[in-house]
This record gives sequence, structure tokens and C-alpha cells, in this order.
Amino acid sequence: MVGSKCVRLNGPLIKQLLDSVDSVLFDCDGVIWRGDQAIPGAPQVINLLKENGKRVFFVTNNSTKTRKMYADKMSSMGFDASEQEVFGTAYCCAMYLKTVCKLEGKVYLIGSNAMKQELEAVGIQQTGVGPDLITGKQNDWANVPLDPEVKAVVVGFDEHFSYMKLNRALQYLTQQECLFVGTNRDTRLPLEEGKAVPGTGCLLQAVETAAQRRAHTVGKPSNYMFHCVASQFGVEPGRCLMVGDRLDTDIMLGSNCGLKTLLTLTGVSTLADAEEHQKSGCTERQGMVPDYYVESIADILPALQG
Repeated sequence: MVGSKCVRLNGPLIKQLLDSVDSVLFDCDGVIWRGDQAIPGAPQVINLLKENGKRVFFVTNNSTKTRKMYADKMSSMGFDASEQEVFGTAYCCAMYLKTVCKLEGKVYLIGSNAMKQELEAVGIQQTGVGPDLITGKQNDWANVPLDPEVKAVVVGFDEHFSYMKLNRALQYLTQQECLFVGTNRDTRLPLEEGKAVPGTGCLLQAVETAAQRRAHTVGKPSNYMFHCVASQFGVEPGRCLMVGDRLDTDIMLGSNCGLKTLLTLTGVSTLADAEEHQKSGCTERQGMVPDYYVESIADILPALQG
């Protein structure tokens, strides 16, 4: 198990790797499904891992769904998955504010209704969800009414992101005691047929630029996402495998936290990307080189069925 990285996982090596771990963390889109379609063989892989005594968790930077929404989606695709096994950035952000920051006050939320639900589930009130249309002139914008109970600005994916939301976040963040948290820094959301749309990272960078402050992010590759899982379920890093399709988030998370890492080639990153990082000689880029790779997560199915 020690030696060169970016090794193709096949044959006896699959069983060797699985025997060395007790827990497996899966990214979702591009790994176990694409859009609304399960990756062929993925439900069987997840379900057999559990039957073989492995603990399985799902970690995603997508902040537009609650844990329950993800569990329901997976169940409809044939995955054996519970709400407690899902760790999305909407939930992790709420947990970070509640347990680490011990926030006492409201959140100004640039984000989704799902984020609102996850915050409220842990007793944190929010303001800001939905459209915020611009009125008046520049002096009015600089003096926009603020809620005195807001003690944190949180930025996730928000389809209603606007100049006024950017301005309102700036006004809150001029108060240095106001916390500043982002869900993740993914700049693009890949879609089918090679298309993409702007991701949360674009919105977060806009707010950071306006406020001249840097947010703390909770999503991959931040260590907090793994710690959120580990603190609740006692996951041992050295006995845990991270499976993902993105080198800069999934594989980097694994490297940051001392996990074994497996890249699947059904999503964003390619084998050529990983090899370029490996050849670079750059310490940071080495963290994006997986221990192993497979064409699809279904490649490990025969070992589980055997």
C-alpha cells in the first residue's frame, strides 16, 4: 500500500485496499450519479460496501439541498442511504456556526432555502433568502437598513445573487466582529456535454473583494468537512477512503486529512490532470494526486460480489 501514487486500482489490489479501511467517503455528482441518473453499478457498490460491514458517508459541496433531500434522491436511485450519512455544505455550515463559532445571533444568508432549513434546524435564525432588488441611489445603498441581530454573513450558492445582496453583505462585514463563512470555493458547476455554469466560489470571491475580507470555508478541501463526519461517527483517518472525481476538492480533502484517496474518471478531473500534478514537483499540487484511480466506481463491484 506504500509507494507510488496514482495507481490503477484493479485485481487483488481492490481487496487489499478495501481490507485496509473501515469507512468510505463518497462525493456525489460525478462519482455515484450524474444529474438525475445513477452511475451504472454505483448503487450496488454502496449497498455491498455496507453489507460487508463498511461505514459509508456522502460528502458534497452542493449547498442547494438538505440532508433529507439528498437521502430521498439516493433512495429513489436505489442507494441504501440515510439522512445521517449525508454531509452537505448546507448542514456542515450550520454545524460550524453552532458548534465551533457558537454563534449567538442571526445570519445574513446569501444562499438557498435548503441552507435556511439547515440553519433553522440547529436554532439559527437567518435573513436574506430570496430576491433583493435594488432601489434608490448610491447613498441609499451605503445606508441600507441592517438587522442589528446579524452576527455572521454566510455565502452559499444563490440563484438570486445580486448587486444589492453584495452591497448588503459588505455593509454587515464592515463590522469587524461579524463572522464571514462560505460553503465552498468551487468556481464552476460542470454540466452534461461539457457545459458549465458559475459556482459558489464566484459569488464568494465577489463578497470577499467588496468586503476586503477572506471567508472561512467549510466545504472540501477544508478539513472541517471530514472533522464533521469524524466527530459524529469516530472515523479514524488512517482507516478511511475518500472517493471523488475532483482533484482540487475531493482528493485534496483526503490528502489534507490523512485519508486514502481514489479518483473516479466519471466526472470532472482526468488522469492527465493527476499526472500533471504528479510531475509538477510542487508540494501543494502533490496533494491533488490520488493514491488510486478507476474508470468508474463500478470497477470495484466484482471484488465486492466475490
